[in-house]
Amino acid sequence: MSQRHQAVVELHGVHKTYHLGAHVIPALQGVDLSVQRGELLALTGPSGSGKSTILNLCGLIDTPDTGDILFGGHTVNGMDETQRTLLRRDALGFVFQSFNLVPVMTVAENVDYPLFLAGVPAEERRARVAAQLKAVGLQDHAHHRPDALSGGQRQRVAIARALIKAPKLVIADEPTAALDSHTADQVLDLMRERGHAEGAAFVIATHDSRLTSRCDRVLALLDGKLV
Repeated sequence: MSQRHQAVVELHGVHKTYHLGAHVIPALQGVDLSVQRGELLALTGPSGSGKSTILNLCGLIDTPDTGDILFGGHTVNGMDETQRTLLRRDALGFVFQSFNLVPVMTVAENVDYPLFLAGVPAEERRARVAAQLKAVGLQDHAHHRPDALSGGQRQRVAIARALIKAPKLVIADEPTAALDSHTADQVLDLMRERGHAEGAAFVIATHDSRLTSRCDRVLALLDGKLV
């Protein structure tokens, strides 16, 4: 099997139900999914269809009621919270609609933070942050704070931060929802370019047709099932 066609994350027969008081909400009903290395996969569907639940499961934030989740070919079902946290730290990146940057940190410090948490030596961190900021076109903004940037620039910082650890998988939740059309196009092109260049798979929940047209694959969800 070639590197390009290795599954990063797999869901097999996954069910997930949430209980809200007396209400039982079947979020996922027997979902099978395989995401390949370097692939940009878009999940579409109305609110409540199960997109966020799949993101949470693929991102190791939540666990299924039944079914199996494999990451890099290894099951994660039996992992304890410490093991899941370490795997998230080392192998996953996250991009959010609201950017989730630390406002008191500079652009470079925001991108550096995951490496700092992982204990990467300072000299190596500086080199990797500089290379990543150049890759997303923000090398001239390294010492700016997020509030000095446009929405598109902030999302570029978020993408750089998500990719700085060379993750196997990036989870992106409505990454273009806060952006105008021109800026969204630029951010989507960047995600596609960096994902393919670095071999990171992206799983993206979106309502944005501009985004789905640029993804390698689009899957629709309805009532907790892939349709």
